[in-house]
Amino acid sequence: MLAICSLSLFIVSLDNTIVNVALPSLQAQFHASVSGLQWVIDAYLLVLAALLLLSGSSGDRFGRRRVFQLGLAVFGVGSLLCSLAPSLPALVVFRMLQAVGGSMLNPNSLSIISSTFTDRREKAAAIGIWGGVSGLSTAAGPIVGGLLIQAVDWRAVFWVNIPIVVAAFVLTRRYVPESRAERPRPLDLPGQGLAVVVLAALIYGIIGAPARGWTSTPSLACFAVTAVALVAFLRVEARREQPLLELRFFRSPPFSGATAIATLAFLVLAGWLFLNTLYLQEVRGDSALVAGLSTLPATLIIAVVAPLTGRVVGRSGARAPLVASGLFLAAGTAVLVFDTPTSSYLLLAGGYLLLGLGFGLVNPPISNTAVTGMPPAQAGTASAVASTARQVGSALGVAILGSVVTSQFHRQLADRAAAAHLSPAGRAHLLHAQLGAGGIGGGGPTGDVLRSAFTAASDAGWLVTTGAGLAIAVVGAASAGPWALARARHALDEVDAPS
Repeated sequence: MLAICSLSLFIVSLDNTIVNVALPSLQAQFHASVSGLQWVIDAYLLVLAALLLLSGSSGDRFGRRRVFQLGLAVFGVGSLLCSLAPSLPALVVFRMLQAVGGSMLNPNSLSIISSTFTDRREKAAAIGIWGGVSGLSTAAGPIVGGLLIQAVDWRAVFWVNIPIVVAAFVLTRRYVPESRAERPRPLDLPGQGLAVVVLAALIYGIIGAPARGWTSTPSLACFAVTAVALVAFLRVEARREQPLLELRFFRSPPFSGATAIATLAFLVLAGWLFLNTLYLQEVRGDSALVAGLSTLPATLIIAVVAPLTGRVVGRSGARAPLVASGLFLAAGTAVLVFDTPTSSYLLLAGGYLLLGLGFGLVNPPISNTAVTGMPPAQAGTASAVASTARQVGSALGVAILGSVVTSQFHRQLADRAAAAHLSPAGRAHLLHAQLGAGGIGGGGPTGDVLRSAFTAASDAGWLVTTGAGLAIAVVGAASAGPWALARARHALDEVDAPS
């Protein structure tokens, strides 16, 4: 059962990273803009984030094995359709279907493990193995994706899911017993609907802003819808006896800090994977396989450091790892500010190494801090909120960094067009270039200027992630310190008290 549940987490997490190395191939085949590439990633993350809590409560009510198997079937069908997608819009829709299935797998696989392993030590070890698979899939994603694209093409990154889904479905039917919660939480459909509106309007507004203008009427309308829906969501959740999102949890500083840190850390991770893939393949001209292998300093460190960090948290608490994580993430992305189209790989590897240390240090203390001060009966819900925050952060990372860099890229082109020694035709092409449409590769002076402009524009994205890393260090120091832990104990009575 542990292997089955771990397989489900592996394929869902793998799809967070494996598709990134396929972006240049998608760009070339479908002539996609950066906003189109952003939606390939964010359509998956957005639906996953929006439905995680609902899918977990659905498993408690209708049967965890039943919902888990349904999730496997939907994820498998979605993967098959993604591999057959005839256009970029079709691929985005099929990615959303994938995510509907994926949202049913993570929370219910964790619930199956928790109900199967009743001994405290065995349960802790099983959950540790289950969670460690996430680090393994993060490390494997770029490399497996590069190998598949090199050997076949981008469609193969979706084929890899299908045999795993079939095996997990058959094994689940044979070995996993059905289980339900004794008192399942009621479904919160109004809260779920408002949560989808908040996330969709925000991400749509950010991704479309470079083309429409950040202060244009459509962009401002998206942000206004986000604000109104968020206020309505908070009011609805505050009045429900058993809401989708338990707002009282946020009275605990460790829980609030863990949610903020999860969002910021995965903003950095997803933003780095998105921009770095375009830089390696479009600017440096690396193949998908070489681009995947280039990230090994980060991915290997993540796989090695994450299990060790869990032991440190168990002995000494979460504060030191969280602060160190933020500083390493800030340092790693600060190094990337100095990259150029011809930078030595040693410079990049140094930044990747620091990023790997930061990511490896952050996940175990997030999980630990999220449940600090929570009663045992609420620990699963608290963990689900932290998982949702990770997906929200990933979606925001792709949306924000992609849009910031696109805006800066257009400014760079306007500044460089007059200074570049190009023919009139080349200058016109440069001024009308769209980041992502047809790629920024190619030879000649125009291609050189495009690559240089993209690298310079990326600095704005790296500065955003550097700021996020520093924020993690500050929030980690505040939310895992003595005052925060004392406040968490005080908040425990408030969480246990009736609404």
